Order: sequence, then structure tokens, then C-alpha cells
Amino acid sequence: MIDMQRLNSGYSHCAGVWKTMMILPFLCLANVFAQSGADVHLENSVLQLIWREGKNGYQLQSLALKDGVGGKKQLTMATQQRTILYAKHKPLDKSSIVYDHDGKLIHFPDSQYRYVIPIWSQSLSPVSLNTAGEVLHYQPTIAASASRSGLRFQYENEKIALSEEWNLDPDHTHDIRVQMTLKAKQSGYYSLSSPSLAIGDRKQFQWAVIPGLFQGAALNPDFVDAYAYGHGIPDRPVIVRERTASTLVALLTTQSGVTLATVAEPGTARDPWLKDAKTHADWKLGLSLMNRNNELTPTLYHPVLGEAGSYLNEGQEITFSFRYTIQQTSWYNVLGHVIKDVYKFSDFLKLKETNRSLTDRLYAMYDYVLADSTSKWRTVSDKNTVIGAQDYLGGVYGSAKDAMKNSDYGAMWMLARLTGDTTLKQQRLPAALNFKLQQQQREPGLFYGSAAGQYYLYRSQQFTEEWGPYSEPIGTSYYMLMDIGNILLFEPDRSDLKQALRKAADWLLSTMHPDGHWEVAYDNKSGRPMFEDLSDLRPTFYGLLVAHQLLKDEKYRAGAIKAANWFVEHAAKKGWFLGVCGDTRFAPDFATAQSIQALLDMYTLTKDPRYQTAAYQVTRYYTTSIYTHPIPSREIKRVNGTARQDWEISQAGLGFEHGGIMGSANHHGPILLSSHAGLFVRLYAQTKDSLLLDMARAAAWGRDAFVDANTGVASYYWDAMNKGAGPFPHHAWWQLGWITDYLLSEAAVRSNGKISFPSGFITPKVGPHRSYGFDKGRIFGRSVDLKMKKGLISLDNAQIDYILATNSDTKELYIVLLNNSVDQQEIQLKLDKGQSQRLFGSEQREACLLNANGENEIGMAASPDWKITLPATGLKVMKINYQ
Repeated sequence: MIDMQRLNSGYSHCAGVWKTMMILPFLCLANVFAQSGADVHLENSVLQLIWREGKNGYQLQSLALKDGVGGKKQLTMATQQRTILYAKHKPLDKSSIVYDHDGKLIHFPDSQYRYVIPIWSQSLSPVSLNTAGEVLHYQPTIAASASRSGLRFQYENEKIALSEEWNLDPDHTHDIRVQMTLKAKQSGYYSLSSPSLAIGDRKQFQWAVIPGLFQGAALNPDFVDAYAYGHGIPDRPVIVRERTASTLVALLTTQSGVTLATVAEPGTARDPWLKDAKTHADWKLGLSLMNRNNELTPTLYHPVLGEAGSYLNEGQEITFSFRYTIQQTSWYNVLGHVIKDVYKFSDFLKLKETNRSLTDRLYAMYDYVLADSTSKWRTVSDKNTVIGAQDYLGGVYGSAKDAMKNSDYGAMWMLARLTGDTTLKQQRLPAALNFKLQQQQREPGLFYGSAAGQYYLYRSQQFTEEWGPYSEPIGTSYYMLMDIGNILLFEPDRSDLKQALRKAADWLLSTMHPDGHWEVAYDNKSGRPMFEDLSDLRPTFYGLLVAHQLLKDEKYRAGAIKAANWFVEHAAKKGWFLGVCGDTRFAPDFATAQSIQALLDMYTLTKDPRYQTAAYQVTRYYTTSIYTHPIPSREIKRVNGTARQDWEISQAGLGFEHGGIMGSANHHGPILLSSHAGLFVRLYAQTKDSLLLDMARAAAWGRDAFVDANTGVASYYWDAMNKGAGPFPHHAWWQLGWITDYLLSEAAVRSNGKISFPSGFITPKVGPHRSYGFDKGRIFGRSVDLKMKKGLISLDNAQIDYILATNSDTKELYIVLLNNSVDQQEIQLKLDKGQSQRLFGSEQREACLLNANGENEIGMAASPDWKITLPATGLKVMKINYQ
């Protein structure tokens, strides 16, 4: 509502007012506040804002949040509330020289980080550092009521004529919608800044975050640590790009628990594929957690000074629409409101259609990884042992285009078990196993028992790390303990593997510091620690958990607990993480999602609730690694000459390899490898947080535009579209792994846990998905074996995925059907008669359709052909008896 007591009725005729003001002919105002010292109110049941007119114009005097019982919580007002940036000439693009607080020149990163250097340099431009342009501070000189729940402010000087419309959102009582319109009276570059409302104490606040870039409970004076790694909040008013801002909002939770967010209205920021080419790097929106006056307050800029749309000739206009949301709740709840209510994230699922089911992709990738030509499978001799892996054509330290790598050992052994394929069992797995055993350091000394490196260079006959001659403790957790651990689940009697596992675990224990942390890496030649400016904020402790689970040695359990406790205190609680990709100097990445599953497994091991609490907290952080913008639509675009609807190529729902200032998402956008999807489904089952389920489904469903038609393999980076594995053929194994993990997690959730299969350990290194099939599962109380039988089943509806399982004792086949759409679906299910007969060596006897509770819904005659209806996002099970 508007305070009507000080309305001056003499200004009720708009024409006279605008003639006096000599600015744009905006909508007619109902009333204008003209009395000196008048208070202007904007108020509803939860918010109260009061502006007071002083000698320089209107200043926000009070912002209060009502508690519903007559009380109010007053927030601290910003000193410098309104700012416009102006430059007569385009600001320079070149990097600024940056100094630390001791006056020393900051040198970062090292010269070998060729992927990072250009984008780091770009992030040091005067515009990015918010030092560019002339600062125009202003206070509106005219205020008026525009409606019962709205205000309009006006200001004019020799450079600009400015109008602000403020309206309380009738659907969301904590939100205020604002539209600013600027008319240039002088030609030049202009950038509108969202007015500063309340501020936080720079020394004491609960949390601040720009999703995808920064998060923390304190300002960090270490510029590189904060700006490059997102460890806390930079103590400078830097402005970041929307290309790695996962949600277009800046949030601050004050010490009193009030969260203030400034949110760009949909359509403000860049569209990553505007028409027929990538426009991911366009810069239309700037986000900051400080205003130009260094006050801690969420701030947005549009257009960005010097960027497209910011140059105005005299008489031209620009507009900027955004909203504030102010709530007595956590930053995560406000982020959820922005994602769900402003950016309509769940509506994306309504657009999702697919011509190729996830199950179909699994079977296509089975063919892909089996064929030597497509999978780039190679065997070579290392120390008189035949080892096998896939060619890797990306950059590797010391490589002469001769690098080899295996990615997902759990998926390799899982596929062999589920299919029974003799080529996998007799040729691929033995050579891959030899690769794994040869990968362990066997020479006495500092590195005895550790992993020698991710890659093997067959010309120089040596293992190496991706980006330098160093060894990381997490590399041993990954490539010794987790990989070997997954193999042992399928081959539990292998004494050579247990011996290798123990050596690796002992090395990991020996390098752990007394407080439970590890160095990031050691120089292979000198043995000295490297990257001492960084802490190992990664789930390295998980390797010791694997060792304990398989070897049952108490010292590994004790070590895992000590290290996990360190991780909880220094990473999980602070929201500070480190990545595992050496080429970006360990920018935070999908290892953060791995730590969620690692902490949940620690909770299962110890029943210590601290680990579960930490896992849930890290989950909330990881949602900021998932794109939620722009809002997908059915607009037609062109991709390499092919017509695509916008939703088909949308970034929404996809996660980063690494985001932030220096991650690959700056160049390439997100990745299609959605290893977090199954975990998010499982977490939904525990927390009932629907955002997690929506994010999992948005990542997994209907991604045909990125899938190679011949192989079923999705491209790694978003901007590659449908080029398949490209130089990364081993990625197909990760895709087999995460899709299986996702489908089985959905089956478990939709059946309320009545369909479940034991899961293995996390796989290195793209996220938290796990392997299955090493032990029997259960479907509605019946013990079953997970299976893959190519050609046994055919469906006529790609929205439906399926999982196969058998009970050989009772001669039963189970077909778990998953409707991966938000609409009811009908399917024609056909069973290949020959394959069906060979399953148990007998004919079908009867069939029935079970609902998600395991109840017999329809009895069916033995047949190779059925019509079935599945409810939206539903599950049904076809049970076929053969005796």
C-alpha cells in the first residue's frame, strides 16, 4: 500500500507534471509527493520500505521485515543507495595490474595453465574489477504513487533522465519488482545498477553467494583464493559474468538471518545460443556482492559498461528489470524461490520429449565400447605385461599423442556382469586389470604404493599425471583404492588386488597429516609438497573408507574418520572446495558432488549424524553448480544447419565441469556428463527437496540434441552439441555408469525402496555415480539379478526406460518400466520370442503387471506383445513366469 496522507492533489493532472519535468512521457501518475520532507511508503503484510525526502532527494530510510505478530526487524540501510556508471569512451579490455593488501603484485596463474590464462586475464579488466567509468550517484527528486502497490521515482541531470517503477509482487509477498528506464541526454556508455537497499556487516554475516562463482561466511582478503577459487567472498566490489553464474541472483544472509537477494528478471542476461551460433560469452548482466561504495549488498548491473547495449546516443533509452526478495530464511530457501518461482525451472520438464530413451543409449554405448574402432581400444606391452586402455587425444603432460586411459572401472565390470559378454570378460577386462596393477608405484621410496598417474604414454612407456610431473593423494584414492575397490566387488577373491589395495591405503595413511589433511600434490622428483597455496578440499578420505570396507582393518576406519572430520570442518562447513582437474589448476568441480556421497557413506559406516548433516549442506552448495537459466522455450533455432527447439539445446539442468572465474564453463558451457543425477534422486528420497529431483530429471531427460546418432554417446561439453565422444572415447564408460545409476535410483524412489540393488563405490572422477550388479537386488521382496539383454525388449515409446532383472530359481523375468515424462504414456511392449525362450530354456507360462507398490494390477496371458499405460513419472513392473 501507499501512504496517502501526504499526497498533493494539485499534481493529479499528469500532463502538467511531465511538461514541468521535461522528460519522457511515462504512464500517467495517480499522485505525486511534493511536500518537502514527505515520507513515501511501500508496504504489504511482510515488507515495509520508507523513503524520506531530503535536500538532495529521496533516500531509503527504513526497510523492515514484519514477523506477522506486530513486530518488525529493521535492516541496516546502505549509505550510497543509487549509482549509474558512465563512460564517454569504451572502457579498456586489457587486464589491470592487481596488488595484494601488502602492495605486492599478484602473479597468477603459472605459465603452463594455457586454458586458464586468457579467462583470468579477462577477469582483471577494469569493468570486471569495477574500477571503470565515472560514478554517477543520484537521489530521486520526484516520487509518486503509480498504483495501490507501486511507486515511481524520477531523477534528471545534465546526462540522464531516469525513471524507477517499484511494485510489490502480488504473488510473492517478499518480492519487490523494479524497472529502471534511463534516457541519455549525452552520448556515451551507460550501466544501470540496482539500487542498494540493506547491507550486511562486512565483518559478520551468515552467508553470501553468487551461484556458480563465490560463496562463504566471510570476506577473504586473499584475492586469488576468493576470486579464482570461490573460497569466501572477494573483499573488492568485483563484477562477474552471467556465463558461469548458474542462477541469476546475488544473495546475502545477514547475521540476524535475513536473506536479501537481487534477481535479474528472465530475459535480462545473455542467451547462450541466440539464433544459429554460440553466444555463450556475451556479457549483458553483471553480478556483484558489493556496491561501488564497497558496501556488502547484492548488486546487479545491466547493461554492462562497454558491452553490447551500453552505448547510447543522445535521446536513446535502456531499461533494466529485476526484483528484490527479502525473507527471514536461509539463502538456500531464497535460491529455491528464485529457481522455482522466477525462472520456472520445473516447467522445463513439461517441454521434455525424446526420440531416444536412456535405455536405448545404454545398449548403443554397449556396442560402442565393445568395438575396437569406435572405442579406440589399444593394448600395449608394459614391463612384459599386456595392458589395455582407450586412446586419449586431449592434452597430457609429456604426451606425443600417445596417452591411454581407462575411466570407469566399476562400469566396465558392471557391463560385463550384466551382459555376460565374452569379449569383455576374456579380452577387455584382463587387459584393463593389468593396466590397473601396472599403474601402482612399485619402486621403494616415498611413492611406494601410490598411483603413478592417470595416463599411460605408450611411446615412452610410463604413467603420468595430466598436467605435470606430480602425484596427488587423491589420485591414489581414485586410481588405486576406488578403482580396485570396485573391481573387488565383482572379483572378491583376488588376492593380488587386495595386496595392491593395502599398499595404496598404507601410502595414503602415511602421507596424511596428524590433523587429517593431505597435501594437494608432491613433486615426483624432489618429493616436496606442491600447490602450497591450496588446501586439499576434496574427498581424499574416501579411499580409506574403501580400504576398510574391503579389508576390515580398523586403522583405515580410524584414518577415514580423522580425515573426514577435517574435511567437514575445513570444506563442508565453510563451503570451500577444490577440484581434481589439473588443467584448470584444480578449480572447484564435480569432486564437490563426490564429497556428498562420500559423506553419506561415512554416515552409513559410523552413524555419526555430523556426516549426514554435512552431506546435506554440501548438496545445497552443489545446486549452485547447475544452470537454471535462461528459461527454456519452443523457439526454433539452428544448430549446424539443423532446426532445434530452444529447450532441446538448453543449458538449464546441466552442471559444470568447473565454473567460477577460470573454469571450462567460461568457454564451453556446462557438460552433459550428469553423474550427480542419481545422487540427487536418492537425496530427494531422504530430504523431500523437490528441487533436487527436478534438477536430476532436467539433466537426464531428452538430451537427444547432444547425442551422436550412431553411437548413443553424448558430447562432453555443451557447445560441442552432438559430436559424440570426440577425443574422449573413454567418456562412454562414465555415461554407461551415470545413466544406470540414475535409472536404478529412480526405480528405488518411485517404488518407495521396494526395488533396490546394492551399489558400489564412487567412480573416479566426474562425480558421485556408482556401479551395480555385483550382488543380488530385490524387487518387491524377491531376490533378483540385474541384467542387460540386447534385443530382448522393444518399446514403441522413447519416453519409457526399462530395467531388466531375473530370478533363476523361480524362472521369473522382471521388466521395470519407468515413465520419464510428466504426462501419462502408453506403450507397446514386445518380447523377442527366441531370446525369451533362451532365458530359462522354457516358454512363458503367465504374466502380470505390478504397480509401484508391487500389487498385481492386471493378469495377462503369455504373449510376446502387450499394451501398457504408465502414469506421469510413474513406474510399473511386468513380471513374466517361465514355469
